[in-house]
Amino acid sequence: MKNELIITNARLVDPATGKDELGAIWLKNGKIKDVHWGNAPEAPEGVETRDAQGNIIAPGLVDTRVFTGEPGHEYRETLESASNAAAAGGVTSFLLMPDTSPVIDDGALVDFIIRRADATSKVKILPSAAISKGLEGKDLTEFGLLKAAGAKAFTDGNSSIQSTSMLKNAFTYAKNFEMPIIHHVADSELIGDGVMNAGILSTGLGLKGIPHEAETIPLARDLQLADMTGVRYHAAQISCGKAAEMIAYAKQRNQHISAGISINHLCLNENDIGSYRTYFKLTPPLRAEDERQKMVEGLRDGTIDILHSAHDPQDTEGKRRPFAEATDGAIGLETLLAASLRLVHEEQISLTALLKTMTYNPAQLLGIDAGRLSKGAPADLIEIDLNYPWVVSEKDFKSRAQNTAFEHARLFGKVMTTWVNGQIVFEQS
Repeated sequence: MKNELIITNARLVDPATGKDELGAIWLKNGKIKDVHWGNAPEAPEGVETRDAQGNIIAPGLVDTRVFTGEPGHEYRETLESASNAAAAGGVTSFLLMPDTSPVIDDGALVDFIIRRADATSKVKILPSAAISKGLEGKDLTEFGLLKAAGAKAFTDGNSSIQSTSMLKNAFTYAKNFEMPIIHHVADSELIGDGVMNAGILSTGLGLKGIPHEAETIPLARDLQLADMTGVRYHAAQISCGKAAEMIAYAKQRNQHISAGISINHLCLNENDIGSYRTYFKLTPPLRAEDERQKMVEGLRDGTIDILHSAHDPQDTEGKRRPFAEATDGAIGLETLLAASLRLVHEEQISLTALLKTMTYNPAQLLGIDAGRLSKGAPADLIEIDLNYPWVVSEKDFKSRAQNTAFEHARLFGKVMTTWVNGQIVFEQS
């Protein structure tokens, strides 16, 4: 019997149902044939078995915010190198942002990404499409053609649309085509020349600050437009407590609203910038520690639905500059899970609740079949050793870039094996 495998002696964690029990899982022809909670049945003759030795078997991660350099800036990251990094980090599907050169704002480019990913990627790459042509925030793209080409969501990536009337039109069209809008909330005038969180630390460092209002004011507008149009709206990433309060309030009356956060804003704060460390120059900026704690609480209570890597590879030339001049962004595909497990080890959130924000919830947002351990689901799985100790080192990355915000971090928990459609695409050596 080919293409069959039974993984035994596993701690099965299904975020979709909240189950966390010992058992076995049977894979066949790229799908989950069956899930056995408790004692595993005897394997039929000829079916391969694998002893998980008590490690966790969970659905593969679904990352909703990944930037690459392909097409246009392949020296930073290709689809192939990003997929290798994703597989090593346990990410079996990721949403590719349209911030490429050219911008993914045309059906032919969506088709190119799909075909290129099929040819070079180990994991499932899902193309998003730009809301505005060229990410310029002036003219809307052809939503219907982009959806027909295979786009899974509309977003302007790291750009934020400033025109309220244009955004209203975008929300209306997205609603008509039953597609989610993933919007980066940022008021460009309030950000101005700011490069880090506004506060005592920015003043001490002599750097221009970015106030919380640069996030909360456009978020308030977006939430009202979402109510008006009925669109499936996702705030790409929030970083402060006031934004979380606004999301929680909006959710009480609108079930089509959700919010995301990057692993960086969940685990790091503005103090990590230290003496102008540019690998911590991010968008939105890292906030104060009390704001980070509010983000943890927001993730724990369900206000924040999705945790993502915000994987944004930058080259050395862009990062090794004075802080104010350095490019924003950090890579994160390979450290997303392990860094987030800090919260589990510190008992700030349960394992099932954490994994739900990286599996089932993002799959629901994108409308894909992923994030669950159930019969008939794709066999996109990860094996996790929850207590595996390791130190982050840029020389070990599969990504072409090394701009990690977790260099030299001591982490516990690592992906041992990653399966996509039942085939091993990564195995820890």
